[in-house]
Amino acid sequence: MNTKYFDLINQTFYFPQEEFTLNKDHLQFHNIDLMKLVEQYGTPLKFTYLPQISNNINKAKSWFRKSMEKNKYDAKYYYCYCTKSSHFSFIMNEVFKNNVHIETSSAYDINIVENLIAQGKINKSTYIICNGFKRDQYIENIARLLNNGFNKTVPIIDNYEELDLLQEAIDGKFKIGIRIAAEEEPKFEFYTSRLGIGYKDIVPFYRKQIQENKQVELKMLHFFINTGIMDTAYYWNELVKCIKVYVALKKECPTLDSLNIGGGFPIKNSLAFEFDYQYMIDEIINQVKIACDEAEIDVPHIFTEFGSFTVGESGGAIYQVLYQKKQNDRENWNMIDSSFITTLPDTWAINKRFVMLAVNRWNDTYERVLLGGLTCDSDDYYNSEQHMNAVYLPKYSKEKPLYIGFFNTGAYQETIGGFGGLHHCLIPQPRHILIDRDENGILATEVFSEQQTSDEVLKILGYEKK
Repeated sequence: MNTKYFDLINQTFYFPQEEFTLNKDHLQFHNIDLMKLVEQYGTPLKFTYLPQISNNINKAKSWFRKSMEKNKYDAKYYYCYCTKSSHFSFIMNEVFKNNVHIETSSAYDINIVENLIAQGKINKSTYIICNGFKRDQYIENIARLLNNGFNKTVPIIDNYEELDLLQEAIDGKFKIGIRIAAEEEPKFEFYTSRLGIGYKDIVPFYRKQIQENKQVELKMLHFFINTGIMDTAYYWNELVKCIKVYVALKKECPTLDSLNIGGGFPIKNSLAFEFDYQYMIDEIINQVKIACDEAEIDVPHIFTEFGSFTVGESGGAIYQVLYQKKQNDRENWNMIDSSFITTLPDTWAINKRFVMLAVNRWNDTYERVLLGGLTCDSDDYYNSEQHMNAVYLPKYSKEKPLYIGFFNTGAYQETIGGFGGLHHCLIPQPRHILIDRDENGILATEVFSEQQTSDEVLKILGYEKK
């Protein structure tokens, strides 16, 4: 049976989908003809579709607004962008079109914040939530923000010594949060997160170091689950424990008025992906409200720190299949014109799966293949999808070039992959383009960075031109 690649996708999933459609036998992503990008810019190619960032921010705001109205939840919602997902200026420019706040994780984040302040994108009404273990430089940078009048900068206390260090560096009174050290998922290697202060130690810590402290005002309890917000018994159990701590702490601390629910939403990693965001938010808001009503305390303002959810679905990568190697009776290796270790390191490091689809030749018959990268590392491959235990693509033909796309890759891949630096086997960083739309919906593209050159690589390595 000569079944087309289109038939395989159409029979396996609901297709087309919101962001994926076809133009003849060419894949479109948000109505962008990907083959036209290939023709204009070549491959390997990384791209960022900027409007999707604002789309996701406004979706989340709408979900929380509806849930708070439904549950008669009398407090505010604050959307914070988690910078570690992607620090690039084009990301920040799009993010701060949407009246949001920011979460930082290290010292140099503050330098980015100060740059955004200078550009007018962040002002004194913006919350700057400072997470992470704080070494001297981070402490100094946080203090500089607060001493310059950015009083909505809220350092989140990660360990018992941080408060003393902050007090030494900051002039006058300031607000803080406390991070709860949640218990890890049962299948995890460790029992308790290395970050934060344990559930049972939160109230004693407040009594000892904060309650009578005239310089410090406790504003926020911070709750973070490494798996993100998921509809699992583990997540709901940890959330309930967190809410109990908030209630106990609020009864002793009148300034406490905010709950940061930390870890982010999942993003689409398969055409079969399903997640009821509205239901999850309704449940979270409802549980917080019930607990506070029973304790006869005010409900807290809700903060979230969405990173992958903000930027993940804006990113993609396109490769050409250069050659097919038939290694035995069962294994057909399609070799791409880049490296997974270089461009999509999470596929290699943590076996992460992204949406993967052919960009062209949807009307051709398909075959089962393995995808190999250009490095000589045996782990530079991609061999299965989230929704199935194999990769299926249009049959390789030397006369008919095949292009494949990986989608929703916009979070973490550039920073983890060491953008602009050295890569395994010196495989160069590919060209990266930005895609935007004007107020009339007209597409515009621009090159953010060209493919790395040999001169750039040699310079990093210390070789000088003779």
